[in-house]
This record gives sequence, structure tokens and C-alpha cells, in this order.
Amino acid sequence: MRRPASPYASSFSFGPGPISTALQALIGANVVMFVAQLYEPVTQVLGLHPALVIHSFWIWQLATYMFLHGGIFHIVFNMLALWMFGGELERTWGTRYFLKFYFVTGIGAGVLTVLFSLLPFGFARQLQDINIIGASGAIYGLLLAYAIYFPDRPILLIVFWVPARLCVTILGAIAVFASLSEAGGVANATHLGGLLVGYLYLKGAGGDPLSEMKYRYLKWKMNRLRKKFDVYSGGRADDWDRHVH
Repeated sequence: MRRPASPYASSFSFGPGPISTALQALIGANVVMFVAQLYEPVTQVLGLHPALVIHSFWIWQLATYMFLHGGIFHIVFNMLALWMFGGELERTWGTRYFLKFYFVTGIGAGVLTVLFSLLPFGFARQLQDINIIGASGAIYGLLLAYAIYFPDRPILLIVFWVPARLCVTILGAIAVFASLSEAGGVANATHLGGLLVGYLYLKGAGGDPLSEMKYRYLKWKMNRLRKKFDVYSGGRADDWDRHVH
């Protein structure tokens, strides 16, 4: 019996899974903007400058900075992480919730970075005159969500395989300490913001979305089990409920 085609079908089918239409659109938009950055004013206008957001109300930068990157390794790492962690989360949540979470964490990380730059400390004030770019705020939010859903999945951290929950803990600790240093505060404040916004969003906003997502995940697992039973039981699909109690 031939199974119906998946909405996630793609010519890419290796690694963590196929690349959905939504992921293709996000990755494509990042690549297009990366090429557009060859024209230098693009980075200056669309990158996140906290001082311009505060004093000139260039609020679009809170969203546009997510699509800019500082070099080939920067964009490759972020897009690889988006595929690796975002692909499975999208299949668990559904495309609509996945996109909502991605933009909430990315924009929220930008907002927290701007607020952080208002603190009366030198390591915070330095952010006001910095051009912040990259999707890392949203990526860190996805990493946190992945650790909540798949806490024991191994993730390669430098040269060691560690459980996802431990990986997020280590990265979060690094972001906290690096944000308090003159050298590392530029990007890591945004990383930490992505972790914080992602955690608060999963735990509190919108009528306990975590419970809703757990329900969706269990439903997805049950559907997979049902398909497997239909193929190998030798009976009809209509008889499924009579065999499972």
C-alpha cells in the first residue's frame, strides 16, 4: 500500500530530515540578504544598532538584523543549525507555530539586546554603537526548544557528544559570562536573549503552548504507530481501533 506524499517532501533527504518549504524560504531569504550585503549600506541600514532604535526609532532593525551575517562561516553555521534543529521542531509543532516561535525569539532577542544596552555599565553601553547582525538569537531559541523536547539527543559540542539539555546549559552559561565581558558582549547578549525569550514563550505565553506542543508530538507519534500497525498487522486500517486499547 502506497503512503500519501508528505508535505515535507523534498529532494533533500539526508541528515536530520527533508527541508520543508518554510525552511527553504528562511534559508533562501538569508542567502539572498547575505549576497545583498555586498552593497555595504544594506548592512548599515538593516543591521541592529541599539542607538538608532532608541533615538531614531529605526524599529525595523529588530527584525531585519536576523537575515544578515558577518561572513561565510557565520551564515553556514546558522543555516546548518536552522536545518538540524528547526526541521524536527517544525515536524513536531507544525509550520505555523514553528515560524511564530522563530520570529518571536529572534525579534525578542533583539528587543532584549536594546534594553540591555541601556544598563548603566560599560559592558552594556558598548552595544549601543555596535552593528549587530545574525540569526543567532532565533537559533538559540530553537536550540532551547530542541533540548526541552529531545533532552537526551546527542549533540556534537566542539569534539564531544553531549545530551541536548547539557549542550544548552553549557552554551547558556558561556553566553552569560561572555555578555559581561568587554570582548564578548556584542553577540552573546543576543544569544542569551534568544534563550530567555524562548524559555518564557514556551512556559508562559498563549495559554500554555508547551502542553499543546506535547499533545501535537504525542499525536504525531501515535499516527506513526498507527501507520506501522496498518502495514504489518495484515488487517484493514478500519480495524485499528479494535486492536489497540
